[in-house]
Amino acid sequence: MRTIKKIHTAEYRPIADLVTYSPLPTRSLQMIDPFLFLNHHGHQVYKPKNNGLPFGPHPHRGMETVTFILEGDIMHKDSGGHESVITAGGVQYMTAGRGLIHAEVSSSDFKQTGGPLEILQLWLNLPAKHKMMEPQYKGLQKEDIPAISLEEGKVTINLVSGEWNGQKGAFETVSDVLLSTVYFQAGGELNVTVPAERNIFFYIIKGTLTVNGQDVPFRNLVEFNNDGEELQVTTSEESILLFGHAVPFNEPVVAQGPFVMNTEAEIYQAYQDYQQGKFGEWRH
Repeated sequence: MRTIKKIHTAEYRPIADLVTYSPLPTRSLQMIDPFLFLNHHGHQVYKPKNNGLPFGPHPHRGMETVTFILEGDIMHKDSGGHESVITAGGVQYMTAGRGLIHAEVSSSDFKQTGGPLEILQLWLNLPAKHKMMEPQYKGLQKEDIPAISLEEGKVTINLVSGEWNGQKGAFETVSDVLLSTVYFQAGGELNVTVPAERNIFFYIIKGTLTVNGQDVPFRNLVEFNNDGEELQVTTSEESILLFGHAVPFNEPVVAQGPFVMNTEAEIYQAYQDYQQGKFGEWRH
């Protein structure tokens, strides 16, 4: 069994009128290499004629954003010409690479009618050799993401990337990272083997899970030691887990604002390049 190093409670960090909790980074945990950052927006209900999400045009370089839409929707637009509206159950996967500008806002339908919203955004580091790669974006709806049913339907794994018992995830990734959302019904059990050298990302979105004998409620991130390989996850209530694992890069990380590089000089260069218009042109 893997042992638990520490359980980190997400900190409340609202953004405008958007309810937001973040378990990473905090004062107690900087990163779980290569997982850099997680924002958990909602759950909340928007009234009709709302302003929607507040993430207007902004740049990124040197990392990836993976956005999980549990309820509500997100309209993505970027300087590479990609545009999509992804609804509940869908995922957006953006590789910023050498740099692009993107906006993540609510669709005009959602702003008009309102409704429930819950969205998570995870930042993944890129290894030094890929930091300046060509930017990429792909958005997939719920039906395009493989759903693996276990325990006679009591556990459903939505496989975003990586491989699970021979099943490939929905997205091809630059580095070897498994990402999934796992839905549990009461009485569901999940047993997973993760090689000891891989870092585990384990964040409870909803409900309470018992992992390797320890109860962990929602809005908590479990940090594991790299010792054993087995995880046993059970629950007595409906629960949702954001689960991933990856081999750490073990490279220096210098993060400032929307840029994640390996040195201060590269961060300075990123700001210069952005100001000089090298991240593409923003078309409204």
